[in-house]
Amino acid sequence: MFSVDFRSGNNNEPLNAGEVQVFLDSAQVTMSEHLDNMKLWSLNPETGLWEEEGSLQMEKNKRRKREERTFLIGNMEIRERRLFNLDVPENRRCYVKVRAFRSERFMPSEQVEGVVVSLINMEPTAGFSTNPRAWGRFDSVITGPNGACLPAFCDEQKADAYTAFVMANLGGEELEAVPSSPKLNPNLIGVPQPFLAKLNYKRTDHEDNRLKKTAFSINVAKPGSNAAEEGNGPIYAFEGLKECEEAPFSAAHFRFSRVEGDRYDYNTVPFNEDDPMSWTEDYLSWWPKPMEYRACYIKVKLNSPHELNVRSRNMGGTHPRTVGQLYGLRDTRSIRDMDHSTVSAVCVEFKCSGMLYDQERVDRTLVKIIPQGSCKREQVNTMLQEYLVNHLPLAVNNDTNEFTMLAPLDPLGHNYGIYTVTDQDPRTAKEIALGRCFDGTSDGTSRVMKSNEGVALTFTCGDREVTRQSVFQTVQSAQAQSGSSVVRGESRQGSRRRQRGSNAPRNSRRRSTRDPTGRRKS
Repeated sequence: MFSVDFRSGNNNEPLNAGEVQVFLDSAQVTMSEHLDNMKLWSLNPETGLWEEEGSLQMEKNKRRKREERTFLIGNMEIRERRLFNLDVPENRRCYVKVRAFRSERFMPSEQVEGVVVSLINMEPTAGFSTNPRAWGRFDSVITGPNGACLPAFCDEQKADAYTAFVMANLGGEELEAVPSSPKLNPNLIGVPQPFLAKLNYKRTDHEDNRLKKTAFSINVAKPGSNAAEEGNGPIYAFEGLKECEEAPFSAAHFRFSRVEGDRYDYNTVPFNEDDPMSWTEDYLSWWPKPMEYRACYIKVKLNSPHELNVRSRNMGGTHPRTVGQLYGLRDTRSIRDMDHSTVSAVCVEFKCSGMLYDQERVDRTLVKIIPQGSCKREQVNTMLQEYLVNHLPLAVNNDTNEFTMLAPLDPLGHNYGIYTVTDQDPRTAKEIALGRCFDGTSDGTSRVMKSNEGVALTFTCGDREVTRQSVFQTVQSAQAQSGSSVVRGESRQGSRRRQRGSNAPRNSRRRSTRDPTGRRKS
């Protein structure tokens, strides 16, 4: 790499030199196969990319009779001060297109930004050169609105010369790859045949379903120049970075999705959020007003060595037609803080208070927030508590294992730990509210959970004691104890009958609460 600066000999003013010839001693090129491929590059200061200036050609005639050295000669035009580089273009580099989604529906509108997608290059097949150490084996790219393009090593002649593992992570949550067994499904994976077969896509649990489902391996096969079906992704040549980044959703790509198992939604009145026409008029509808969907979330912090599920139980609170009746349940797993291993947080959806479908009377939803573990409520946001006290009625909150409130009618904000968004699309409303809740602000958004920002409730949770029995074990123990007590009772009765002392024998038959006289029914 070198830089050239031309100045006038008289007044030292900088000069634009125009056309210049560059000579490179061929003896300095230690890899003979590079002699025919050497090129001259200049660094564009605006884009940060190397631009090709031209190729270097072997000198045909020696410059002097006594000159024994052979030179490579390149021509270039110096227009501005730049860094120049003599190098061989590497054709073993490609880009892999990956998209992340919030569900297994893989809809364009459900793409998730802020996901860290990582690619690990594996050792190449025998006979192929190892990846240069300077390039590294591991690359990570954060998804934007159009996914991510990850650099990888590839080969056009032999499809399995280079292989790679790909995985995705969102704020400590591992996303799930599309399954590859028992049968490949090109429509789900996002890559059509026959190119998919050539890439040998396999999820990590392909041969052993006990393994995790959060990564996949592929052959990084460089798309063939004469194969039209390989020119539309998901592998792009290294010079095709812009094409990869701007590829339409219809172009081939690999997919990850957030794990639905970490969330459970139940509505008493069923409703498909992807189909607004499925809405029905009912006092117990979660969304009481079609085309105006209001999403509400509360942020809960957990001091615990484990990630835990937190449930919101939503019932009618003040409306005579719904009081005491269930609107629905929401279970969501907490996300561990990336800096503190004993802290996690979760944004839990609850049913907003407001008018029901008849638009005649308000209902303050009775919301219970219940961590599903051995937890104790440590703190309630001061501003939230003050709001609830000043807006009666006030829910009874005696159980320290949970938190109960009559949900606010007002759209509060991060200062209260409550996040509310209204939109014509329920999923859009929820996504925006979740982003604000993760960020802990009322106007920002984040896909990384910030555990200490904008929190409403704090619980401290510990491990259950090892000796603590499950419900099944408790029932078994109770049955065993009752059986042994009956045996002991019968033996005592027998011994009492055998005794003839001064005390008169007492009737040992226990009186039933249903029959106080103690008489047995025939």
